[in-house]
Amino acid sequence: MTATVSARDLTHSYGSLKTLAEIDFEVSPGEIFGIVGPSGCGKSTLLELVGGLGSPTAGRLSVAGQSGNAGRLAGCAWMPQRDCLLPWYSALDNAGLALVNQGRSRREARLAAAERFAHFGLQGFESARPEELSGGMRQRVAFIRTLVSGKPVLLLDEPLAALDAITRADLQEWLAPALAGSGATVLLVSHDVEEALYLADRVAVLSPRPGRIVATVEGARGETGPRDQVVSSTSFNQRRQELLALLAARGENK
Repeated sequence: MTATVSARDLTHSYGSLKTLAEIDFEVSPGEIFGIVGPSGCGKSTLLELVGGLGSPTAGRLSVAGQSGNAGRLAGCAWMPQRDCLLPWYSALDNAGLALVNQGRSRREARLAAAERFAHFGLQGFESARPEELSGGMRQRVAFIRTLVSGKPVLLLDEPLAALDAITRADLQEWLAPALAGSGATVLLVSHDVEEALYLADRVAVLSPRPGRIVATVEGARGETGPRDQVVSSTSFNQRRQELLALLAARGENK
């Protein structure tokens, strides 16, 4: 199940503080849309609005044709920067938590989550507590929790930022086919230009607050070969330099 996400003249303010201004984009069903920009430019706020956790001050925003907060919330699953696993739950129960919150029985939730553990390299760790898992494994559990919700739109807010560089690169290579296999429409916020380019179909650049989309660059999703080969190609490096120049021109020191 997939959905379109659309924003038209989207503006948002916290009182007198304007966070987003005149945002326009449309994400096609099944597309991965990356979002980069300087700290404080409104990237996470934009995800919150898409996910129905707040209302635009002006403009239009819809998910699968639903423009109200409740309708957008019903269509989205959120994966935050921190894995937010419950320490008293097993990996399997953490992975199935979204279904329990939807009213499914714990048995049903466990069965639905367990089907994905082998595919995501977690077979044999179903009973492990979060403190027994590596950072990368914890993020995989969190991703399964996001997927099993069955929502057509996934909102990924710096999902790999808490990991070290080597683990992060490994997880990027794992996440690319996992997202493709999900069939979901994805909005991915990242401070890492290389990560955004590697995972996304398109990458939007936001200006400093109030955030505006100042450019959109084609991503590398779908390019074949190992991650190291993709990110070291001439075309990838040209797009990375283009993004870095756009960010530098608008005050982002990367």
